[in-house]
Amino acid sequence: MKSKRRWNERTRLILTLELAVVLPAAALVILSAVHLNEVQRDRGVEAAFQRDFNQVLAISEKDINQKAYDLADDVRGEFPSAGEACVETMDRILASHPYIAHIFVYEPGRGLTFRSQPSRLKEPMFHGEAADFSSMTTGWMQVEYKDELKGLEQMSQHGKTYSFFNTSAPRGEKHLYQNVATFLAKDSSGGHKAIAGMVFDAEYLSDRFFPEMLETLLSHQEEKGERNHVVLMVHPRHESAPLAASVGWDGGEPEVERNLEGAFPGLTLAIKMHGTTLAALGQHFVHTSFLILGAISLLLTAGIVMTHRNISREMALARLKSDFVSNVSHELRTPLSLIRLYAETLEMGRLKSPDKYQEYYSIIRKESERLTALINNILDFSRIEAGRKEYDFRQTDMRELVHNTLESYRYQIEQSGFAFEEKIAEDVPPLSVDREAMARSLLNLVNNALKYSQDQKYIGVNLFRDNGSVKLEVVDHGIGIPPTEQQKIFDKFYRVGDPLVHNTKGSGLGLALVRHIVRAHGGDVVVDSVPGRGSKFTINLPVTACANTGKAALA
Repeated sequence: MKSKRRWNERTRLILTLELAVVLPAAALVILSAVHLNEVQRDRGVEAAFQRDFNQVLAISEKDINQKAYDLADDVRGEFPSAGEACVETMDRILASHPYIAHIFVYEPGRGLTFRSQPSRLKEPMFHGEAADFSSMTTGWMQVEYKDELKGLEQMSQHGKTYSFFNTSAPRGEKHLYQNVATFLAKDSSGGHKAIAGMVFDAEYLSDRFFPEMLETLLSHQEEKGERNHVVLMVHPRHESAPLAASVGWDGGEPEVERNLEGAFPGLTLAIKMHGTTLAALGQHFVHTSFLILGAISLLLTAGIVMTHRNISREMALARLKSDFVSNVSHELRTPLSLIRLYAETLEMGRLKSPDKYQEYYSIIRKESERLTALINNILDFSRIEAGRKEYDFRQTDMRELVHNTLESYRYQIEQSGFAFEEKIAEDVPPLSVDREAMARSLLNLVNNALKYSQDQKYIGVNLFRDNGSVKLEVVDHGIGIPPTEQQKIFDKFYRVGDPLVHNTKGSGLGLALVRHIVRAHGGDVVVDSVPGRGSKFTINLPVTACANTGKAALA
């Protein structure tokens, strides 16, 4: 019947795991796999990256334009008013802004005032560029002045200052990208209206402005944690060769492009991954996700197995607690019954001999001490479980503590028919310990030796110093402990599966309390045992670790 009940408990446990854990976990894994297949089929990863790239390019275009506007504002701020333009003023503007190749002012009455960077006019190609641009601007303004002026005035009403257009600067067989910004010159006192303009230096744009700007943009992305090893490039709209590229651009087709507007018409900003493509990245993401999903599946499986084991352990612990209640009830009942029996006998006055009175008083005292020790063990265990156990560490003579504890228990040892041997070395130093807790540990070990010894009734207690520690040994010639159970005996409620152990009532808390007390003192307790030949329990207390004083609370 008992086996059938346990089988039903196990069946309910398995069904609970399947319904509450296994089925949701399996559904999660299957749905994730289906979702990854859809992502792979629909190229969802590439689409997500392309959306991010488009956003990066839009922000980059805004930053590039803003930088160009700032440079143009610096130049415009120094421009003379309409009607006041002169060679000296315009040359000073060019000298303080080397990134500008040419500047000009056109007024209908005065015509075109045009100046180029004086330091570069010695360069044949730059000199030819200046002459061509001056001639082109004169003809253009004579024809388009009114329309251009009207257009700039309308832009001004909408908060826009500049009108940009692009041209090319011949450099041998190559033509470099060049942009021109026109704007309204300041009104003079006479109210003349003039159109001014500046031409950005082609070499400055290709060699400094765009390379520095691209690296700045990428550094901003990296600071935000969004760089992801991307590289940027700028190229003329109808050409594939880069005008400028960031460090790491390794050629190949860009993933996403955006035609620039504003300050740099005719240029295209491009972005791609360094050393890979979005398609390859998408495949890598999917493969990695499948691997992670497989690992999660294994972890879930391991978690389910561990959960099953933990629940099984908790069920076993619940059975041990039930046995504990039964055993403790028996242990409490035995001394209480004896105390009641001898007290009633004394109360009725049936004893005639004074020696008998003394014997009964002694029995009542010893049984009450036994009852007190059992209750103290249970209370200590309760405090430890609740994390409220406190130890009062004080400098203590270990030799005196061990000797006095054994003396108080010597009568019971000898009355039980045990040969008792006590060896306390002279060189044992004082230690900072909780006297009551250490005494209880020693008595728990001695009490175990009393309970589980049959034919060879021997108990030996040794206290000595061994290098940097003090060792307290309790030796018996009892039933011993199998090697497979020597670590389990320190677990709460655990009892060795020997018939003598089960026939001997006990709480199963003694050794668990010993280990907790010893570890609270910075030491450890070990057992050396051979079945049928006895056991030796050794408490190791490091001398240095026990130097703390005061109160300590252990959770």
